[in-house]
Amino acid sequence: MWERTLTVNGFSKAFAMTGWRLGYLACPKHFLTACGKVQSQSTSGASSISQKAGLAALGLGYAGGEVVSTMVKAFQERRDFLVKSFRELDSVKIAEPQGAFYLFIDFSSYYGSEVEGFGAMKNSESLCRFFLDKAQVSLVTGDAFGDDKCIRISYAASLSTLQAAVGKIKEAVAFLKPPVPV
Repeated sequence: MWERTLTVNGFSKAFAMTGWRLGYLACPKHFLTACGKVQSQSTSGASSISQKAGLAALGLGYAGGEVVSTMVKAFQERRDFLVKSFRELDSVKIAEPQGAFYLFIDFSSYYGSEVEGFGAMKNSESLCRFFLDKAQVSLVTGDAFGDDKCIRISYAASLSTLQAAVGKIKEAVAFLKPPVPV
């Protein structure tokens, strides 16, 4: 089996190393050579600091043990808080994620809303700009991930930061009224 086995993984999820852009591949040399050719033409090398952080993460032992378990509990608490909070908003659809640390929230029922001094909510981009302007909360457009009905929020921040952000988002949503169907 070894001659046909490739193991590909990264550090972002397992060790909460968001943005470090560090991963690894374990495989027979003939695969490694081919993958190296593709990788060298599509990305640059991982920074030395990312590599040192990856070594430190691996030094934690099997899957990080207690450290990772503590992080998983913290991320679950943050996810549960956000899911509950966004489900309290009318006309917003949300599915509880089972992995990663992002929520993909459908705010499309507010598209067509007009906000005085801002304009119309046409898509996820205008909605994200609205939240940045009105709530000082930065969110990511859903069209960047193939679904313009949604926005993406990361829960890699602390619970207190997320609580403050949700409070500001809820205040801003009060300015939005789903358009009345004609």
